Amino acid sequence: MGDEHLPSTIRKLTALRASTNFREIISLETLPTPKPGDGELLVRNRFVGINASDMMWAAGKYDPTCKYPLDIGFEAVAEVVEAGPNAIYKPGQPVMYLQFGAFCDYKIVKASVCVPLPEVKAEYLSFILSGNTAAISLDKVGEIKSGETVLVTAAAGGTGQLAVQWAKLKGCHVIGTCSSEDKIQFLKSIGCDRPVNYKTENLGDVLKTEYPKGVDVVFETMGEHMLDTCIDNLAERGRLIIIGYIERYESDKGYEPSHTVATLTARLLKISASVRGFYLKNFAEDFVSYVTKQIQYYKEGKLKSFVDMGEKESAGLFVGLEKIADAVEYLYSKKSIGKIVVDVSSKL
Repeated sequence: MGDEHLPSTIRKLTALRASTNFREIISLETLPTPKPGDGELLVRNRFVGINASDMMWAAGKYDPTCKYPLDIGFEAVAEVVEAGPNAIYKPGQPVMYLQFGAFCDYKIVKASVCVPLPEVKAEYLSFILSGNTAAISLDKVGEIKSGETVLVTAAAGGTGQLAVQWAKLKGCHVIGTCSSEDKIQFLKSIGCDRPVNYKTENLGDVLKTEYPKGVDVVFETMGEHMLDTCIDNLAERGRLIIIGYIERYESDKGYEPSHTVATLTARLLKISASVRGFYLKNFAEDFVSYVTKQIQYYKEGKLKSFVDMGEKESAGLFVGLEKIADAVEYLYSKKSIGKIVVDVSSKL
């Protein structure tokens, strides 16, 4: 595609300062359209994903040394519009990428970080960040095995939905927590064996009564009391994977260890259990192979991908860069089911 088809300017969201109040710190900037260099692509974003980590990155909590204004957003499904020398894709190729600064309409990306897609489709966006987090952490850190019991917290979310399905594909019995009755039905639809609405059932009581031997693997994203309950119900040689602590993401106080966490060593020692952290960046060598496998499973009907574009929101669908702040706030409302996606395309 030649220059005559490109706009003279692009737009992107940046964070102006460190704060957990996402809406207050973002700015929509207009810049001259850049040219791709050696091995680079200029892509037009169609769909971008919304993650709890977006707020953490914008607030400077992942990297306290980062400088503002800060490019924000991590993932997008896009289409190549211009290729630099030695780039491996041609204009028109649908791709998905994971790179800082995805909250924009056009972006320069390295061709080497792009995954080719069969088509531009929002459902694929679930796989590169959320899906990889679920699958790689369960396989490489949780070391799940067929016949084990796996507990997934926030199981109806963008990452949780895929953790449930991945564990089921590996032959595990899956317990999933959620916060509403419609999410209970959703979890049943994707194969969750024991959905638990923690607002109407006490998770600790459920686990002690129905799973007296404990849980083999926990995929934990919430923190605070949920983390305590999960640690209390680990089986012998159980593995708890800490993915995040969403209950504290909106707080400027950060993470404050509970009594259970403060006494963790003694508690784990007695049952030979372990708590393991997971950060996707440390497994970059697995990105492409795991995305490719998820796309294969999706096309074979073995893996479902549910996206939420604000269809139930009174303010309307998440369309345009201006709606990203709405989508971030929607994530923390706990109303969403599946992966929250914003359509940033100029073709509406």
